[in-house]
Amino acid sequence: MCLVLFAYQPGSHRPLVVAANRDEFYARPALGAHHWEDSPHLLAGRDLTAGGTWLGVTRQGRFATVTNFAEEGPAGTAADRELRSRGELVEAFLKGSDSAHDFARQVHGHDYRGFNLLLFDGRSLVYTCNRGFTEDLGAGVYGLTNAELGATWPKVVGGTAALTRLLEADACDDALIRLLGDESQPPDSELPHRGRPIELERRVAPCFIRGDDYGTRASTAVIFEGDEIRFTEQSYAARGVPGARTSYRLQTGRPAAERE
Repeated sequence: MCLVLFAYQPGSHRPLVVAANRDEFYARPALGAHHWEDSPHLLAGRDLTAGGTWLGVTRQGRFATVTNFAEEGPAGTAADRELRSRGELVEAFLKGSDSAHDFARQVHGHDYRGFNLLLFDGRSLVYTCNRGFTEDLGAGVYGLTNAELGATWPKVVGGTAALTRLLEADACDDALIRLLGDESQPPDSELPHRGRPIELERRVAPCFIRGDDYGTRASTAVIFEGDEIRFTEQSYAARGVPGARTSYRLQTGRPAAERE
């Protein structure tokens, strides 16, 4: 039940601002955000089970993130095991040079379980979903979770409103991380109707999920500003216990990045 809140203002001094929560089983091994040894220009976490990553940026000014698309049907079947990891999509885009539009158009969606993919190449921001549509996005504030872009889940509605307010106050990294820590529980009447137990819907409804075996593993703030990308990641262990916080500043198009 990941959440990606983002504001896109092309042509401004801050063309892209992102606040994202990665929700996952705590037992699934992963590395936090770091510069990859095999691709030093790439800054992202790394999934050690299936490979790839869920969110990352590059010194060339590229950004990508993916969320799973909530859908019925068993995972782990023989047919499912033949499908590729959705994290490969983010990795491939960040390592490549195709425009966001061209990359989205070339994705073979049937090779993956349901996904939402957000791509920024420094000029255009593109959303694509193998259970929905592909769209070049215009200026605005958006929220994306495990349904199609535009779905009015409470964490999306409340999160985009909160991000809009922060932008008016010239939001900083810490403010974005605090936004992602919201544990407000919406009323049952506002929860999505997916034919799943109400107890489950309640548990995953807040922006920040605190659990024993599953919950928010990382909160990430990404700010594109001028020729710089600011990237902050706060990690969490079971029950929402805070772990390491790392911050990076990338000078886009330059040969080195400064880690705070």
